[in-house]
Amino acid sequence: MTGTPGTTALLVVDLQNDFCAGPVAAARFPGDPERLTRAAVNSVRAVELAREAGLDVLFVRFLGDPASQGPAWRRRDALLGKRPKCLEGSWGAEFHGVRPRPGEEVFTKRAVFDAFLDERLEPHLRRRGIEHLILAGLFTDVCVDSTARTAFQRGFHLTVLRDCTTALHLADADILRFMARVYGAHIVDFSEHFFVAPPLPPTPVEGR
Repeated sequence: MTGTPGTTALLVVDLQNDFCAGPVAAARFPGDPERLTRAAVNSVRAVELAREAGLDVLFVRFLGDPASQGPAWRRRDALLGKRPKCLEGSWGAEFHGVRPRPGEEVFTKRAVFDAFLDERLEPHLRRRGIEHLILAGLFTDVCVDSTARTAFQRGFHLTVLRDCTTALHLADADILRFMARVYGAHIVDFSEHFFVAPPLPPTPVEGR
């Protein structure tokens, strides 16, 4: 896996048991279970390749405890009969297939979708000189998209690993096409070993 250590980071979103494995994941994922398994397995492999390349690896986790939920979240869950998931301290909240190593930062979303709502994330990226985020994890149309949207608006270049994610509500191709068009995200497979930002156009010279 190629990359630019010091300016590129792999951001692994919600690779947790309640989203990837077990009865909670199986009950809520409407698509082919193989898609979910493939996204999780490939995300773990992407972590391994990023480490080998010397890239920063950052983890994001979701905690859905009722005490952290806002009133709109609680109302939605009550209307839809949704039960809380990834409860703090539970097996469901643990990372799936991989563990952060010492020195690899973990950022926490408490009943929210966007990783930047952990206020430590952006300052950490700035301190590290990160300009380009590579996104893997779950789900493409929920937390991955919410995080990508803020990242783009904060000036970060984006790559989304197509074979390391899958959507929960929308077709994979539709949400990836949206992210490419609206956020300028580069959409690749991790197997392509493309862990660098696509080349940027030259800065226009005044008067030309």
